[in-house]
Order: sequence, then C-alpha cells, then structure tokens
Amino acid sequence: MEETQRQKKIGSVLQRDLVDVLQNAASQGGMRGIIISVSKVKVTVDLSVAKVYLSIFPNDKAKELLVGIKSNTPLIRHELAQRTRHQLRRMPNLEFFIDDSLEYIDNIEQSLKGKENPITDPNLLDNRKKT
Repeated sequence: MEETQRQKKIGSVLQRDLVDVLQNAASQGGMRGIIISVSKVKVTVDLSVAKVYLSIFPNDKAKELLVGIKSNTPLIRHELAQRTRHQLRRMPNLEFFIDDSLEYIDNIEQSLKGKENPITDPNLLDNRKKT
C-alpha cells in the first residue's frame, strides 16, 4: 500500500529534525568521526508509529550506536516533539533500525566486478544467505 501525502509529509518533517537532533547528540557526546544519517522515515497509516532507518558510518560502530539510540528514544522523542509542536498534534512512537542498503548495493557491485563470483565459487552462496 502506498503512503498518503500526509504520511510522506510527516515522515519528511521527522527526518529533517531527527538528523539535526542525532547529529547534535553525537557531537555533544564526544563522538568524533561518526556520521549518522536518517535515510528514511516511514509513518504508519494511523500516524502512531514512525520507523526510522539510520545509516551509520563507520559500519563497525552501527550496532553499538543503535543500542544507545534505542535506550534514549524517550529523550529523542521529547526533543522532536518540542521542535515539531507547531506542525504535529501528536508525536508518533519512534522505532529505530539500521539501513544496510548501501552495504547490500556494495556487495552486489563487488560481485558484478568479478571479485567474488558465486558462479565460479559456489561456496560464496552460503555466505550470502540472509539469516
């Protein structure tokens, strides 16, 4: 089912403000050299839940940062509510996920370049299966 205009608008408002909130939190927390970007925000039809997809660079710190962000969700939600109080009546609940689409695209690109060819080496197919 396609998103309505209202869902898209709320998603874009949340995305813009979340980038600012997360970057400020990262810089104030003393995390240097870490880039957090919000790649997508999907809002449910009833506007009660927003699924936030984050791209974190470098990838090795992604899981650790996601745990920290999830534990601070109430604070992030409160900060967002303050920023969007003139645009939204109710702040949706936030659910955070890692967006690994860039890594997935890079894996496909490496396969197409021939560095890892599953046709010539069938053992690679077992490594690529999603769990």
